[in-house]
Parts: sequence; C-alpha cells; structure tokens
Amino acid sequence: MLAMMLAPQGWLVWNVDPVLVQLGPLGIRWYGVLFALGLLASYEVGWRIFQRDGLPRPEVDRLFAYVVIGTVVGARLGHTLLYEPGYYLTHPLQILYVWRGGLASHGGAVGIILAVWWFGRKTGQPMLWLLDRVGLVAPIAAASIRLGNLFNSEIVGKPTEVPWAVIFARVDPRPRHPAQVYEALGYLVIGLVLWLARRRSSLPRQNGRMFGATLVLIFAFRFGIEFLKEPQVAAEAGMTFDLGQLLSIPLVVVGLILMFLPRRPITAPQTPQ
Repeated sequence: MLAMMLAPQGWLVWNVDPVLVQLGPLGIRWYGVLFALGLLASYEVGWRIFQRDGLPRPEVDRLFAYVVIGTVVGARLGHTLLYEPGYYLTHPLQILYVWRGGLASHGGAVGIILAVWWFGRKTGQPMLWLLDRVGLVAPIAAASIRLGNLFNSEIVGKPTEVPWAVIFARVDPRPRHPAQVYEALGYLVIGLVLWLARRRSSLPRQNGRMFGATLVLIFAFRFGIEFLKEPQVAAEAGMTFDLGQLLSIPLVVVGLILMFLPRRPITAPQTPQ
C-alpha cells in the first residue's frame, strides 16, 4: 500500500510497501512494474524513431528483444560480479534469482552495447547507427527504473535537512536526499537534451556521436550524484570514490572517444531482403 505523510518538520515520510499486489505466494512489486513500463515506453518512442529513419517495424521488434535481454543479463551480472562477487561466486545459482533484486546500470549499459553489436552482426545493420537511436530512448527506461528504486526504499541519499528531504521509514528515521528522484529527473532532462541535440546540432552527422553523448551525459551525471548517496555495499565504506563512480569513468571515456574520434559519414540501415 501507499503510505506517505509529513513529519512535524515538514519532511515527507516515505513508507510505501514495495509489493503492489500480493497474489498468494506471488508478489507483484512496484519495481518490476516500473521496470517493465520503462522498457515499454522506450520501445514506443524508439520504434517511431527507427521507422522514420528507415528501419522496418519487424526489425525494430527484433532489436528490442535483443536489447531487453542484454539489459537484464548485463545488469544482473554487473551487480553480482562487480558489487558482491564474494557472495555470488560461492553461490553461483543465485545469480539467476533476478526476482530477489540486484541490478547494476553499468552492467546494463554494457549489456545493451553487446546486444546491439550482436544484432548488427546477425542482420548486417550498422552498430553505431543503431546505438545512436537506442541511446535516445535509454534515459526513459533509466528514469523509470530509478522510480522503482524509490518504491523499494533503496539507493537512498545521505542525511540532510534540506526542505525537500525525505524520511525513508523502512530504512531509518533520518531525513535524507531523495537520490532516486534526483536521478530520475536528471535522466529525463538528459533525454530531452539529447533529443534537442539530435534535431538542432551537428552531433548526428557521424555514426556513434549521439550514443557517445548519451554515455557522457548519463555517466558523468551518475558520477556526480553518487556523492549524495549512501554506499550500496559494505565494501564501499571509506572509499574516496564508490563503485558507481569508478565504473562510470570508463563509460564516459568511451563516450568521449565516440564523440570526437573522426569516422566515416553516417551509413544508412540495410533493407532486409
């Protein structure tokens, strides 16, 4: 159930049940619903972009299937092998227990890149041309997933007394930065910036530049927002930069290379025979 109220100091008290509906032993969680809605919203926007740029709907559907699998597998492996390797390497079967939580956005980004590469290899479509368009809709899914984290009362911010602080009652009674909301709003703004850049700048004139801009904006923002978050795993305690920041750096570097390394002009998609 939804449970929100105001503390005497005016801060919002967030005590939402992560389970939206309980059907016997099966619990449908807000996180899962928002994860799925984010992917569907990305697809609805994405297929229109791809069709307008010359990729037929059936090919878009195939690409979407590849990207969904790449996102989930990459995010799960990213969390289990980068954030908690000691536990999951000794309990390898639990890597498959996705419903118990534990997905990492950095792993999801790598999974998307590999999925698009594999799709391009199987279909003959230019990988960077595809990634430029996938990157335009990725912020939609990222924002929705962070709202799912909000409903799970996880990835909370550090204690603060700013007027918009939130008390996550399922965590502790301290007012904190609503870091999940910051991220969700940030990703939506990044998506808008990318859309405007595609329409009004020279970025799209070479394959890979738009996707490079996506990586730079998302993971530079992620690097900064991590300063407001509590550590996600015990290993991060005492670190100058947490794992989220350290993993963001190589993705920003890859993005800069894609943006500024000279390449051939845009290659049009191949029409399936």
